[in-house]
Amino acid sequence: MKIKTVIKSMFAVIILGCSTQIAKAEDLTLCWASWDPANALVELSKDFERESGHNMSFEFVPWPNFADRLLNELNSGGDLCDLMIGDSQWIGGAAENGYYVKLNDFFEKEGIDMADFIPATVTGYSEWPKGTPNYWALPAFGDVVGWTYRKDWFERPEIRSEYRQKYGRELGIPKTLEELKDIAQFFQGREIDGKTVYGAAIYTERGSEGVTMGVTNVLYNYGFEYGDPNNPYELEGFVNSSGAVEGLEFYKELYDTATPPGSSNWYMSENIDAYKSGQVALQMNFAFIWPGVEADPNVGGGRSGYFPNPAGPYGHFAQLGGQGISVVAASKKQDAALEYIKWFAQKSVQDKWWNAGGYSALRAVVEDPGFVSSQPYAKTFLDSMAIVKDFWAEPAYADLLLPMQERVHNYVIAGEGSAKGALDGLVKDWIEVFEDEGKL
Repeated sequence: MKIKTVIKSMFAVIILGCSTQIAKAEDLTLCWASWDPANALVELSKDFERESGHNMSFEFVPWPNFADRLLNELNSGGDLCDLMIGDSQWIGGAAENGYYVKLNDFFEKEGIDMADFIPATVTGYSEWPKGTPNYWALPAFGDVVGWTYRKDWFERPEIRSEYRQKYGRELGIPKTLEELKDIAQFFQGREIDGKTVYGAAIYTERGSEGVTMGVTNVLYNYGFEYGDPNNPYELEGFVNSSGAVEGLEFYKELYDTATPPGSSNWYMSENIDAYKSGQVALQMNFAFIWPGVEADPNVGGGRSGYFPNPAGPYGHFAQLGGQGISVVAASKKQDAALEYIKWFAQKSVQDKWWNAGGYSALRAVVEDPGFVSSQPYAKTFLDSMAIVKDFWAEPAYADLLLPMQERVHNYVIAGEGSAKGALDGLVKDWIEVFEDEGKL
């Protein structure tokens, strides 16, 4: 009898233990954009499922609908998403409106130090207000606008010779935007392997954020500022400075003289398609595309090279991309979601993330001596992340983005008005937004 009693007690303990484990298991949903890095994260997250007992589901939204879909989810207080990898520009609104959980106490408890991440990604993805130690996300995916080029075309002796004769210098990675324009114009309409090719695929899309994410790579380097550094929201003379006007004129000239026909509404996917199909010598795009370029049978395997956005006459910057991962305040599974962030922040996981095609922002990964030789584009990524600037991350960022999309597209693509008129109009638009926000 005693033996049976002991056995029954043992079974009771086992059953109780299993029940406790099952009760703690959660089904978590992570929301992000639908793109190659998201697929890599699905595979990576299988390790988390095995280690934690939680099950991961994913809600991935195509880029054209990404902001509308997920910002609507946040605005409505929906609990579809437990974790969200949201764009850098969302951080102000998400913080001030209470959409994300503030992570300072959690980071302190778990020993997660923001000094361990690339500084630009902490500022861009995690902080609000900017420049303060108030954190609403863990840097999840470092990204930046850079350039891809047909290295195999650049290396052809006959092309190199003709370029040298025309410009008096060797054909290679451009150090300045003017040199980039020369190269793009040189390839425009050229015949290579019996096919007419063009200079550069650049961002021109109007409907979401495309032309803004493109033109800023020029404007920043021509002196454009979002305002007086010593007087926030003082825009006059900064947004529409003489240098900024010159930069906008440059972007229009690049579009008019060195891009493929029919490229008036192109963003990430159109640029990728144009490059991989051999239409262009140069491609402006976010760094996330580079693993796919390397793996492509037509342009990968050493046929392509990578370089940071070149300098302009008044600066050297590149448009920040990328995202942080946040716990959604409306989630009923915040503890389990925080477990995921703790797991994701580990060096071993971040190493796997980089190897899978994700862009780690952890300094221990990117500052490892072997990092720069780990991929052909690794050094370009590091160099690019050192020169980043970002668009407004204000709570009213969408209201700031829409007029810039319209003003820039109307001038650069449609040829309406002047560069000065476009930027003067943008100043007026933005002042109205900040007045409505009570900041002016």
